[in-house]
Amino acid sequence: MELSIVVPVYRSAECLMELATRVEQALAGRAGSYELILVNDASPDSSWQVISTLIETHPFVVGLNLRKNVGQDNAIMAGLHYAKGATVIIMDDDLQHDPADIPALADAMAPNVDVVYAAFDHKYQAWWKNLGSWFNDRVAMVVLGKPRDVYLSPFKAIRRDVVDEIVKYDGPFTYVDGIIFGITSQITQVPVSHHTRFAGESNYNVLRSIKVWLKLATGFSVIPLRITMLIGGVISFFSFLMALFFVIQALVLAKSPEGYPSLIVTVFFLGGIQLMGLGAVGEYVGRIFLTQNKLPQFTVKDVARHPGRDGG
Repeated sequence: MELSIVVPVYRSAECLMELATRVEQALAGRAGSYELILVNDASPDSSWQVISTLIETHPFVVGLNLRKNVGQDNAIMAGLHYAKGATVIIMDDDLQHDPADIPALADAMAPNVDVVYAAFDHKYQAWWKNLGSWFNDRVAMVVLGKPRDVYLSPFKAIRRDVVDEIVKYDGPFTYVDGIIFGITSQITQVPVSHHTRFAGESNYNVLRSIKVWLKLATGFSVIPLRITMLIGGVISFFSFLMALFFVIQALVLAKSPEGYPSLIVTVFFLGGIQLMGLGAVGEYVGRIFLTQNKLPQFTVKDVARHPGRDGG
């Protein structure tokens, strides 16, 4: 198998027929050497029914039906476990990533390249998503050591042996890009175009974007804890200076500070900082607890292939 294309599917029933058609057109010269793995992330629409229909008419389609919704990265991990290709492509289900660009990503693989990211010159999405992507990019530079000129695109190509290393990760809080940068630094990118969504609406909202950021910030670094410790140290230093000022004011000027409003503000401020620190510690402890409890990344209910296809 030359290529495996892994696509997490959620609320995209209207896009899947077009997606399969465009993949077939883009890879017309590679017939029989690729597979399209559609991972139904417990989508509440008719996505699984559409996938089942596609399997009957498109022998290269493989369907995975998950028992419950586990999120995009965990659904991708499910697809990676079943992918057989020497190169694995990961892309979205809404056709904002054009299947016609798959050959460009696959052909950019070289002996010294393990991962090829798609680089977009313009993205057709809400302004707050662009802002979130920019912020996430800056955090990844600090946490993952990501090069400034590499964009963490969900559209990417990964070499087989790197995929084999990725699927060894068995924690419940999956962040594929974080795992990639923990495995290899042999990463490049190719310019491609970003497109408007073929149908439907985006499934991402602010809350889901924050969850992704937390997986990046707390799953691969202790920097949030160090920032909290630094903030605590700075506040303690200024509190000491403030106390010294009040002592000098009382001794030299014989004037005691009235101070009730400032005292209340200080108490609330320090209390907020303490809660922030406890929250950061709690986030790490909670993740350790759930990981030790062996919370599964995903559970596959059905695996569907064309009747004439090898099911091994």
